[in-house]
Amino acid sequence: MRDDRWRGRSRDWLVAFGVAVLVLLGAVTAQPGRIPLDGAGCLLLVLSATALALRRRTPRLVLGITTACLLVYQARGYPGVVPALPTMFALYATVRDRRRWLAGAAIAAILVVGITAEVVLSSGGRAAPDVFQRWFLLIGWMVAASVAAEVARQRQAYLEQVEQRAADAERSREETARRRADEERLRIARELHDSLTHSISIIKVQAGVAVHLARKRDEPVPEALLAIQQASGEATRELRATLEVLRSDGDQPGSGLDRLENLVESARKAGLPVVVNVSGERPRPLPAPVDRAAYRIIQEALTNVTRHAGAATVAVELDYRDDALTVRIEDDGRGALGDGGRCRDDEERTHCADGPVRDWHGNGGGADVVPGVGLVGMRERVTALGGSLHVGPRDGGGFGVRAELPLGADA
Repeated sequence: MRDDRWRGRSRDWLVAFGVAVLVLLGAVTAQPGRIPLDGAGCLLLVLSATALALRRRTPRLVLGITTACLLVYQARGYPGVVPALPTMFALYATVRDRRRWLAGAAIAAILVVGITAEVVLSSGGRAAPDVFQRWFLLIGWMVAASVAAEVARQRQAYLEQVEQRAADAERSREETARRRADEERLRIARELHDSLTHSISIIKVQAGVAVHLARKRDEPVPEALLAIQQASGEATRELRATLEVLRSDGDQPGSGLDRLENLVESARKAGLPVVVNVSGERPRPLPAPVDRAAYRIIQEALTNVTRHAGAATVAVELDYRDDALTVRIEDDGRGALGDGGRCRDDEERTHCADGPVRDWHGNGGGADVVPGVGLVGMRERVTALGGSLHVGPRDGGGFGVRAELPLGADA
């Protein structure tokens, strides 16, 4: 800011110096006046031009100085009309400063006082034949300078108004988009609540009743039934948390790797052997988006193994590095994707990977896999974080998921 101010003042002084040189040269080369140019005349020219250095800060004072210098110069009869040039600069600055009335008063004073003084002070009380023509020509140039200043001021005001309207329009668009996004979130929350909460609640209640009756009859409770009861309770909790996030537009609490142990335990109770390995540096707090994405990828992978891989064991590996977190989920099943990359039957085709799977890269490469909704969700999460995703059958059988999640992601 200080440098800009210094450069502005330097330009003002350069303009003042240039005008001073110009008016001095004009006075020296002009036709002789009633009296020759002397030191007093040169002083009037230099004072009038030098005052222009202050025209941006004090335009009214500068207009007064240049007007007085012009009137004295012309009244004494010095040669030329060059003092009018600093006055035109001063008029321009005054009009740009929204002082149109002051500029008009100065022009009127110059016209009346200048002509009167020249007539009265001329020899014999008779003015030169071209006095009126010369003064009206000067006034014309001064009016032109004032009009130019007003046009420039109006144009600047118009540009500022256009910029303001554009900023208001952009702000209005953002507010409209934000309002529509809020409305859409609320609509999705209502739809999720209406379509899922009732069904999950019924599953939970029925599973709870079946467990209660079995225990009441002193019958062994099937592990699958307990897993259904626990999974339905977990699904209800997650659904409520998700609905709260949709309604509050905030981050979902407790949906990261801090819940990995509970997720793995639920899978084990459902009959899926899961082994978790952690490598790299000691686990540390992760950015919330990375933490959430890693948990959801593991959750989706375990769900796919449970539904499609048949009898299988699963290895989950978390590799912590300085710049990224690598998540691997591999199984040795032969079901949906382990046997030639096919679903177990046509009925499940829409619920697994939808056909042959060789390799699919979530960062945009590969076209051999036609992914289902779960894999698409993985890809979207990883892509939003600027990472990469590789999924597909393993050479030795089974299926693998590998995700690279940059730790610097703020998505």
